[in-house]
Amino acid sequence: MDKVAELIRMAEDELTQYSTEARKIEKLRRKFSFRVPYPEQQAIREQVEADIPKNFFAKIVEGNRQTVALPFWGIGGLGLLLGISFRQPLDLIATGIGFYVAFQIQKWGWDLDAKRLVVKTLDDIEAGVQASRAETVSK
Repeated sequence: MDKVAELIRMAEDELTQYSTEARKIEKLRRKFSFRVPYPEQQAIREQVEADIPKNFFAKIVEGNRQTVALPFWGIGGLGLLLGISFRQPLDLIATGIGFYVAFQIQKWGWDLDAKRLVVKTLDDIEAGVQASRAETVSK
């Protein structure tokens, strides 16, 4: 597994924890500093940033993945209800499609959120390094 994928996996693991974004970044800073040397961090940041889509739909999914997926969960549930109650096997197809689309939307939003957390963490590391350099120069 390459370093970018490792950093994204670490961010996804951190997203499962119930804490503030600042706390998540603080915990990831230590992990990232051990995993990736400082000179490589800027290149990895650029790679992750380029990997994040900039279109309108991606921004909506990143911010509100559950809200975007909710209608598809409803379609899946309604297809299941109607398929069972009216004994219509074609309605069960809507169940499969609705659940699949809802799951994929939430998975994509989760991945986008993890990538954004990686970028924010690497930016925070860079800001800390720049601040320490400025402090050293001023002394």
